[in-house]
Order: sequence, then C-alpha cells, then structure tokens
Amino acid sequence: MLIVTIKQGKEKSLLDRQPWIYASAIERVDGKPQERNQPGATAVVQSSSGQFLARAAHNPKSQIRARVWSFDQNEAIDHALIKRRIKAAIAKHGSAAGKKGVAAEPIHLVLGEPDGLPGLLVDWYGGKQGYLVCQFQAAGVDAWKVPIVQTLLAETGCPNVYERSDELIRKGEGLPVVSGALAGDEPPDDFPITESGVRYALNIKTGKKSKFR
Repeated sequence: MLIVTIKQGKEKSLLDRQPWIYASAIERVDGKPQERNQPGATAVVQSSSGQFLARAAHNPKSQIRARVWSFDQNEAIDHALIKRRIKAAIAKHGSAAGKKGVAAEPIHLVLGEPDGLPGLLVDWYGGKQGYLVCQFQAAGVDAWKVPIVQTLLAETGCPNVYERSDELIRKGEGLPVVSGALAGDEPPDDFPITESGVRYALNIKTGKKSKFR
C-alpha cells in the first residue's frame, strides 16, 4: 500500500476538504518503488501522527503531488466508484440532452473535481449521434481511462468518444501527449454546434471553432 504522510501543520487544507496536495506539504511517501513511481497510483494520505485524511491519486511527476479521490476511509477506489461518479455527473449535467438524446448546445458533462473525478473534463457535442470529448488532465483519471470510457458509452448511448490533450497540462503531469478516438469514429474537421443561438463549426480535434458564414 502507498502511504503519503503530510507534514505537521500542513493537514489543515485536507481537513477543510481541499482536494489538491502539493509536493511542499508532503513529509514522505512509503511503499514499493514501483508504486511510488507510478503516476496515478492510489495512496492513503495520513497526518504526521498517523490520522487518516484521504485516499488520493499520487503522481511523483507533478507539483500537485496527489489529488483526493475520497475523504471517506471506508470508500474503496475501484471500478464501482468510477462508475458511480460518472453516472452521477451524467445525471447532474446531462439532462440538457433531452429525452431523445439530442443536445441543442454542447454540454459540459464532467467537470473534474466538483464531480469527484479530479482532472477529468468531458464535453458532449451533438447528443447521441455526436461525440463525447474527454480530457484526462491528471494521472489518477488517466489510470482509470478504460472504465471511464466504458461507463460514458453505456450511460449516454453516444458511440463516439474522442480524447483531446492539452499539451501543456499533460506534460506538467508527466503524461504522454495523446489524442485520438477512444471509441467509435474519428470526428470530422468541422462539426456544427450552436451556442447562445449562434451556429459555429467546431474542430473537435483542436477545440477551435469558427462562425458559419
């Protein structure tokens, strides 16, 4: 088991339920070398006195050394948790897709930390016939990519999932910069969307948009 011990006096932010743990707050990391060096490995976070504080995704290559999954000592970090949180995010944000799964405007489907999925952003374009665009901006969610995509497919009915990388963020996390289809088809260069009544052509691969003339 990977154990992250917080310096004395640095645990206040965690007691206040802040989800980021910076390198400067960590006293030591105990565990097998392969676990300590694995970006996204789950760790128990404790105070200098050994008090449980959180379960978090540890990343030795990031200045944000750990991102909290849960403050509940009894909550396991597993496939079931990932599925629950994806389903909850879809229930919370996905209602704009309507009964037939047709979205008039893009939907911000997963918003990272507020949805209990630190570093994961998912936007939904075009409803069930469109595309889910994922950004895995932290090692924890990157390590759970397969169950995340599987749950998105099952819960939205949208067959197309595309990963788009923010190069600066991924490099800062020590993660490879990758983009491409994770399920279904590659998106077209110009995908029609509507925002605030204005029609745009969106390049899903880059995130750039231009007004239809």
